[in-house]
Amino acid sequence: MTIQNRCLLAFLVLFLFSSAVQAQEKIGKIPVKFGKVTPEDFNVNVESLDSSADAAVIADFGTTSFEGDSRGWFTLLFKRSKRIKIIKRAGFDAATVSIPLYVSGNSIEKIEGLRAVTYNLENGKVVETRLEDKSIFTDKLSKHFVVKKFTFPALKEGSIIEFTYTQSSPFLFNLQPWTFQGKYPCLWSEYQVEMPAFFEYVTLTHGFLPMNSSIMDTRHTNFNMILPGGAERDERFTYDDDVVTRRWVIRSIPAMKEEPFTTTIDNYLSRIEFQLRSYNFRNVPSKDIMGNWYSASESLLKDEDFGADLAKSNSWLDDSLRAITKGAGDNRQKAEKIYDWVRDNFTCTSHGSLYTSNPIRTTFKNRNGNEADLNLLLTAMLHHEKINADPVILSTRDNGFASEIYPLMTRFNYVVTRVRVDSSRLYLDASEPWLAFGKLPQRCYNGYSRVINEERPSYTILDPDSLTETKITLTFISRGGKGGLVAHVQSTPGFNEACVVREKVRADGEQAFMKKIQTSYSSEMAPSNLEIDSLKQPEQPLQIAYDVNITPDAGSELFYFNPLLAEGYKENPFKAAERKYPVEMPFSMDEMYSLTMEIPEGYTVDEIPKSAKVVFNDTEGYFEYLIVKGADNVQMRSRIKLKKATFKPEDYSSLRDFFAYIVKKQSEQIVFKKKK
Repeated sequence: MTIQNRCLLAFLVLFLFSSAVQAQEKIGKIPVKFGKVTPEDFNVNVESLDSSADAAVIADFGTTSFEGDSRGWFTLLFKRSKRIKIIKRAGFDAATVSIPLYVSGNSIEKIEGLRAVTYNLENGKVVETRLEDKSIFTDKLSKHFVVKKFTFPALKEGSIIEFTYTQSSPFLFNLQPWTFQGKYPCLWSEYQVEMPAFFEYVTLTHGFLPMNSSIMDTRHTNFNMILPGGAERDERFTYDDDVVTRRWVIRSIPAMKEEPFTTTIDNYLSRIEFQLRSYNFRNVPSKDIMGNWYSASESLLKDEDFGADLAKSNSWLDDSLRAITKGAGDNRQKAEKIYDWVRDNFTCTSHGSLYTSNPIRTTFKNRNGNEADLNLLLTAMLHHEKINADPVILSTRDNGFASEIYPLMTRFNYVVTRVRVDSSRLYLDASEPWLAFGKLPQRCYNGYSRVINEERPSYTILDPDSLTETKITLTFISRGGKGGLVAHVQSTPGFNEACVVREKVRADGEQAFMKKIQTSYSSEMAPSNLEIDSLKQPEQPLQIAYDVNITPDAGSELFYFNPLLAEGYKENPFKAAERKYPVEMPFSMDEMYSLTMEIPEGYTVDEIPKSAKVVFNDTEGYFEYLIVKGADNVQMRSRIKLKKATFKPEDYSSLRDFFAYIVKKQSEQIVFKKKK
């Protein structure tokens, strides 16, 4: 079962539970009156929810309704009011508000009635400071989004801030979502939607907090509309149908704090969102809006900003591909040559695009583009050579999970290529210079993905559990002059670490990389003689080697030495006492460190750590620490193996203890004592 399905199952359990509970208890009413703040409101107890909070949301309330408009259709009206208490100066960032607005052609969402006020208690009286219109700014984010931004005035520790606005939208697909949980704790969060019967929306619920959900009322409503008549007189008409008001409430919401090994915290925030599925007007056949993956794939492949160029002959590629594939013996060799050529000759300007920024011929000419531009060009070039290839759309790890149930294109933000050669299916991304043929960057391994093929649309799972990062480090320490030691360290990092090293060295140079190695060693150790093999050959394993001069303190009777040098875990990556959502490592791991060390001249071994082996969850991994003293040397091996990358919240405590033991064991030292 994928992590997305596990999350869905968890939601269903919580939903059923909360539905049963809310049948037995009344949710109650929102505990504040927006627009009126009294001295008593400054005494609200938010510390009981989180004593360390820098700010807290006292109440967040939103509604969405539909109304007939002057276009002869419907407009969404979203109203929001929010009150926040600033507790500490570090919470001032809660006073900066951004409201994204969707744009398409000449249509744009609008903000009306924006009111923002800062309240301060001075000498027992409430002093109001209103936001001025000139302090509201509009920025363009992209082709389809602008954002309204403002920051509250007159901020102090202890201030109460409150804003309210109405957002009108002609885009029925953009029924506003609602996020109950965020950076700061919240006492009350409520959302209401008045849903007419003639529109069907799918409701998607996320998070692990129990949610009170109820139907407030059902009523019959008239919608008044105006159909523009152009040169003729406008036509006014009314459409009536039932409207159901749904209400969602969560109280006493803890802040969501992001922990290490999290794809994106947005996957686990308690929130609801909506997707328009169909129109269902009386006496008219139902109209499917959402579609399915067959229609979605067909639409994408006909889209000028996605796959329209793939169906063309693209004969302008003839001469270039003849030269690029020269000497290739079969389709695999052709595919490799084409991939290498695109990777090595194009610059990726950005990552995280589902659509192209230019036609592929323009991308070919300019030698740059976003990752969709480059990988769809790659797909077209493979098609030109009669090689079976399809675009694959996915959601990167920092973008959140894609929906496994519905064809929700807004959930996808990345395009790669799948090629089939020699009965193998390989995934390609030509957007990074350090990637090898058949490899994807770790950001792509986020579960559910879609292969876009008009005849055979299918899904694939890019599962981080399928990746194993294998790292081997060999250290040989021999006696040097004047009682010192010389260590020769050879490291072969796993593919993902190798990608990081290649990118850093490409960007900053080998000298900066060596300096980083030097800072990881103590002052009595001096790394030097860095060698990096296969730096510019991403198909080959990367090898890093350097020497370390080690000088024991001549004035001390004892020489304490950590056999792992700069390797190993210095601190536990899992610090929180508990965790409510999964641990999501980017890959499973197999790290092995081996040491062969001559006993320093003039010393004997006084004490060595004990060998140990700890098993994690029976068969899911282990930590091994083996050490033995010979007549004139010490040999040691440390190995950490985890056979999967994703762990359930109930595994967190065991995982935390597992790494705590590793940190403790890897910090133990060999004690050498001077001979008498």
